[in-house]
Amino acid sequence: MSITRAVGAGVLLLLLAGGAAAQEGGKAISKTTISLGTATPGGGFPLFGGNFTSVMNRADPTLVIEPRNTKGSYENIPLLEAGQLDLGLVAGEPAYEAFKGIKRPVTSLKILVAMYSSPGMFVVRADSPYKTIQDLVGQPIAFGAKGSGLPVMSRFILDGLGLKQDEDFKSIYLDHAGDGPAMVLDGRAAALWGAGSGWPGFMAMAKSPAGARFIAPTADEIAKVRARHPFLKAMTIPPGSYPNQTAPIDSLGSWSFVLARADLSDDIAYRLIRNLHANEAALCRKQPQACETTAANTLAAAPDPSLIHPGVMKYLREIGVAKQ
Repeated sequence: MSITRAVGAGVLLLLLAGGAAAQEGGKAISKTTISLGTATPGGGFPLFGGNFTSVMNRADPTLVIEPRNTKGSYENIPLLEAGQLDLGLVAGEPAYEAFKGIKRPVTSLKILVAMYSSPGMFVVRADSPYKTIQDLVGQPIAFGAKGSGLPVMSRFILDGLGLKQDEDFKSIYLDHAGDGPAMVLDGRAAALWGAGSGWPGFMAMAKSPAGARFIAPTADEIAKVRARHPFLKAMTIPPGSYPNQTAPIDSLGSWSFVLARADLSDDIAYRLIRNLHANEAALCRKQPQACETTAANTLAAAPDPSLIHPGVMKYLREIGVAKQ
């Protein structure tokens, strides 16, 4: 259900203008419903979306966020542009392409908040013979769900290494993100590609009886990729992000964003971001990866400050994160 309209039993509820009436303490209050596009079940976006929704709805009952499973970043962007979503979770690489107009028109969508950093890497069974990215060449690899940003990140990184994802590997694209771990565990895939700390697919592998081992670019490979694709950033997954992971893992990747449709009102954006950053600690407790969802990180992660929603920039200036 979008912020723009909701139709039920022949009654039109003007959610943004008039609001939906509800009773609280004997008084009628106006509620605005905001749709949030996430991704396919079993991936990191639905996990973050659920935690984000829980914290935000508790913080302000007059702004009701409703998460919706989608096919991921590449569906969320056009749905936002068409006004069929109010907010959408979008990985860094699809966002970069949309902001730059790569293989598509430049988007007018705006950044509400930077979610978290997403260093990319592969995971294999602990008993796997594969040790490096080059070892995986020619093998069946689950690169993520169709329409999600993960296969795009891997495509950029592999391109930086002189590899072609769909020619040098037997690429597998999933209908549901949650299908990947089982494919590696039963041998249908040699490895699963994913990103970030606490990512559900990696967590499922690490907690399995077979155990898990991670394969990330070497220092030389990271430098090589960044020389070709400098928008990708060097990042580190801290030790303890996954069971039995005792050492940090260096890789590279990008920041994922909550994007807003271009005509989302400044007032709504301001209220959303104010509620979010007043409750950063609550979101962090729900999901360690979301501890990175901060006002300072939003300003730092945005490719350009002009891409941040004006209502958000108003708040960032008020709290001293952005210059007046």
